[in-house]
Amino acid sequence: MIGRIPVTDVRPLVDCGHRPAKAVVGETFEVTATVFREGHDAVAANVVLRDPGGQPGPWTPMRELAPGSDRWGARVTPDAPGMWSYAVEAWDDPVAGWLREAGIKVPAGIDTELVLEEGARLYERAAGGVPKRDGREAVLAVADALRDGGREPRARLAAARAPEVTAVLARHPLRELVSLSRPLPLLVERRRALFGSWYELFPRSEGAVLAPGRPPVSGTFRTAAERLPAIAAMGFDVVYLPPVHPIGTTHRKGPDNALTAGPDDVGVPWAIGSAAGGHDALHPDLGTFADFEHFVATARALRLEVALDFALQCSPDHPWVTERPEWFRHRADGSIAYAENPPKKYQDIYPIRFDADPRGLVRETVRILRFWAAKGVRIFRVDNPHTKPVDFWEQVLAEIGRTDPDVIFLAEAFTRPAMMRALAQVGFQQSYTYFTWRNTKAELTEYLTELSRETSAFLRPNLFVNTPDILHETLQRGGRPAFEVRAVLAATLSPSWGMYAGYELCENTALREGSEEYLRSEKYELRPRDWESAAREGRTIAPLITALNRVRRRHPALQQLRDLHFHETDNEALIAYSKRAGRDTVLVVANLDPHHTQEGTVSLDMPRLGLGWHESAPVRDLLTGETYHWGRAAFVRLEPGVTPAHVVALRPSPPIGGSPTP
Repeated sequence: MIGRIPVTDVRPLVDCGHRPAKAVVGETFEVTATVFREGHDAVAANVVLRDPGGQPGPWTPMRELAPGSDRWGARVTPDAPGMWSYAVEAWDDPVAGWLREAGIKVPAGIDTELVLEEGARLYERAAGGVPKRDGREAVLAVADALRDGGREPRARLAAARAPEVTAVLARHPLRELVSLSRPLPLLVERRRALFGSWYELFPRSEGAVLAPGRPPVSGTFRTAAERLPAIAAMGFDVVYLPPVHPIGTTHRKGPDNALTAGPDDVGVPWAIGSAAGGHDALHPDLGTFADFEHFVATARALRLEVALDFALQCSPDHPWVTERPEWFRHRADGSIAYAENPPKKYQDIYPIRFDADPRGLVRETVRILRFWAAKGVRIFRVDNPHTKPVDFWEQVLAEIGRTDPDVIFLAEAFTRPAMMRALAQVGFQQSYTYFTWRNTKAELTEYLTELSRETSAFLRPNLFVNTPDILHETLQRGGRPAFEVRAVLAATLSPSWGMYAGYELCENTALREGSEEYLRSEKYELRPRDWESAAREGRTIAPLITALNRVRRRHPALQQLRDLHFHETDNEALIAYSKRAGRDTVLVVANLDPHHTQEGTVSLDMPRLGLGWHESAPVRDLLTGETYHWGRAAFVRLEPGVTPAHVVALRPSPPIGGSPTP
């Protein structure tokens, strides 16, 4: 039922209010609503935030976003995790209405004394709602001034407009005909759900030994732990591991996805399960649980969180195949159907049949997740969640959230938009995106506008620049400059971004022309890298990555998603955008052409930067330390391999150190 003062179209609104909007602790976001009434009387509104205990938060007044639009908004900031709610209160604002009427009639000499007496009575009523210690006497003094016949009417009216009185009534307004919208749910989670830099590595490759004529020797959790200080030094927050479980031998794949494996081929980590165990076991080559816990503890000491891949599928050798055959789809010849994503075939992997025993699968999935959570894993990257039922994930994530609300799930869902959005709505804290395939100025502008506005209330993007499965043509053909600019874009467009090991070395050799698969893919074989030689010889962009992550940590503007604005450029190879958080503003101008120097003029939307249209300001490049003076029209020249982008702060901060290229 509509209230006396109508309040409609409250946003953010997720699934018609049936599912919560999302925020993290300390994240500021805007609540908007349409507020109006009959006639010409004034209305006002505020946001009512209630914390998980049901207590109302600070009173947050709303403002009309554009004159005459009836669209009101206010920015709110939840300060604790849990399930909150938000609603909009609207009311008749008799003081504002009287001020507007008196501002017309008193100067015109229309019913002057009557209008001023009505105002005096109104301020007396308003004073009744003001605490004595918070300005009540100032409000009562207005009533006296309005009745003071010895003063000019305009001077008497001016007393009601005094800033100190306006401030008091802003804190304690006289509200009539108060109407409340229905409360909407708001899930507030820990900050890592929104902000973080991810680094993916295969533990078996770190410390692996490949010697001619000898069987390969796998790296272990202990040798992989030796790589963690370098990852932390680059400024990453999360180290993500592909599956670390036993790998099946039946139909094991060889190098480059060969259908036949040799005796020394290590297999695909996503082909989970062997005689050594399933999803709650470790691959023997990687070490023991004591070794795994050492890896987690080492990461924690370096302020790194460990994320573990959760792939709900099996090799033909998984214990479930014999213990729970009903969990798999059997074909007409009695064989179990292997996974396919035509034209790709995964003969070494059996998908799960979720409708055979949904309750049993939920119980077992929750058990496995809690098993690893107890080992110190509080982040899971979920493999192909879009190939499992949405209601299955809704049950699993709700059950985990009930006991372990700090656990974060990243959906590896390169799928249709409807499924990607549904997974986010039912509980996934983050999602992979289409960023890899958005490379032009128009593509990036359209897609990041969608992510930062249309879906930002429930879908948090994690922009991975590459994965073990995806080596985009841009990286294959653009060389080092492409790697540099894509890192800049991912790290500054989204509060969460990620990369797979080898990106810093600009590894870009594809399996074949037109393929996004790596040649000698680490999915199928050990791939140890000589990190020290690469650094010594300058074959790494690690200094740029380090600088980007430091900039992200120092600038709150880059730690939020919702305030992203694109600025016009007169060159389609140049993209410009800014992000703001409070007083912090970061502006990025990047060259999307990895082959040629590009120059042009950026037309800055100065109010979006917190400046007037005719102002100019000194800006400091956070990657190089250079200072410029930019106004409404800023000329830039960006040379691939030298300056891939300008990342500038409008309020200069201490220089980050280092340069975009070593």
